[in-house]
Order: sequence, then structure tokens, then C-alpha cells
Amino acid sequence: MNKFFFIPLLFVIASLNSCIVLSTKKYNALLAQKDSLGTSLDKATLKIGSLEDEIEKLRADTARLNSRIADLTDKITGLDKNYSSLRKNSSSEINKLSDNLKAREARLKEVEDILRKRDEATNALKEKLQQALLGFQKSGLSVDIRNGKVYVSLTDKLLFDTGSIIIDEKGKQALTELAKVLKTQPDINIAVEGHTDNQRVLNLGQIKDNWDLSVLRATSVVRFLTDEQKVPAERLTATGKGQYQPIDKAGNAEARSHNRRIEIVLSPKLDELYNLIK
Repeated sequence: MNKFFFIPLLFVIASLNSCIVLSTKKYNALLAQKDSLGTSLDKATLKIGSLEDEIEKLRADTARLNSRIADLTDKITGLDKNYSSLRKNSSSEINKLSDNLKAREARLKEVEDILRKRDEATNALKEKLQQALLGFQKSGLSVDIRNGKVYVSLTDKLLFDTGSIIIDEKGKQALTELAKVLKTQPDINIAVEGHTDNQRVLNLGQIKDNWDLSVLRATSVVRFLTDEQKVPAERLTATGKGQYQPIDKAGNAEARSHNRRIEIVLSPKLDELYNLIK
């Protein structure tokens, strides 16, 4: 109980004891004062109890907050460790990626250099062939580059009689000049493709259809290049495309003449490139 509330009370009691006779008015005033003091004391007691409860709650909250702070501190410490670990690993990963990127860039440069050399060789080969075959270009021979390969295209009238698979003299002359260039280019692969128009083959004996005609004409050219001109056979392949890869789809006589052709496809060997990109 608060001592400040006892002093007035003691004063009242002392006054009562020291006075033998009090007037009714004074007596009632003292009783009212006593009741007021008692009420104040009760209120003060309740307030103190409430404050003590509040203090206990604050102490409990403080304990919880301290515990929470300790937990958060532990988590922050753990996060700092994880961050340091991640940063270390990230630096290592970045260095690894950087090394890989440099290796890829170096490899890409090698590929680009090889492709550049291929294009240079292809263009040089085209120039040589155009010079060697200049006299036959008015007779249906053309030289061009497609997809990094040199295509020497000879119409059938330059090489064969109608429906024949036997090379005529003018065709042999053109193929002889071609072979001279091919023998100076040992790193060039040679594919001989036979092509026909879309007209059905009639009355050609052993030749049943355009497939047969295209294959046999391609084979005739390969045999001439290998047997007569001594181009190494392992460098050549013969294929028949029949009527299925026309270069002129107009459907008239001139278009059919364009489509009846032998194409000799020359491509640089790219073993170095293939080994690089494995």
C-alpha cells in the first residue's frame, strides 16, 4: 500500500482520539474524507496491480522479442555465410563460363577460317573451270557456285544424242578439258548427277524409264573420267535424279531442254571442318 495514503488517514484518527467532542458536521466531514481516502486507496491498489500485470506482460514481450532478435541474428549470420558461399561459387562459375566462351570463340574462328578458305578455293576453282571450258559455254555448258559447291552443268545435247547414253566427240572434248582441271585439284570431291525432262522414255531397249536414263548417263560420264582421263575413281560418285529436280518448270520445249543435263558437282573436302565440329 502506498505510504502517502496513510498520512491523511492517521491524521484523521489522531484528531478523533484527541477530540472528545466533535460537531455532527465535522464528524460527517471526517467520515466522508475517510471514505474518499479509502476509495482512493482501493483505486490506487487496483492501479498498482494493473501496472504490475502490465510490467509482467512487458517483461514477457521483451523476452519474446529478445528471443526473436536472437533467432533473426542467427538467420542473418546463416544468410551471410550462404551469400559468401554463393558469391564464391558464382565467381568460380563465371570464370568457368568465361573460359568456355573463349574456347567457343576460338573454335568459331577456326570454323570461319576453314569456311573462308573453302570459299576462296571454290571461287578459284570456278575461275579455272570457266577458263578451261570457255569454248564450250555457247554449246550449253555453264559454271556457277551454289551452297559452297561448284556446279558444272552440261546440257544433254553437248554430251549425248537423243535417248543415247554414249558420249559423243564434242562431249568428250568438254570432259577432257574438265578432267585436266580436276586432276590438279586432288582435294575436290566429284559427284556426277544425271537429270532428265518429264517426258516418258519410249523404245530405248534396256532403258526402261527416266531413272535408268539419268543413272546410265551419269555412269557413262564417270567411266570416261576414270577410264579415259585417269581421274581417281575414289573421288567420284554417280547418281541419277531422273525428272525430279528440274531447273526450269515452264513445261515447254525449251524448259525440257534445260532440264536434260549432266551436273558435275565439285565440293572441297572438309575433313578438317568435320573433325573440328565433332
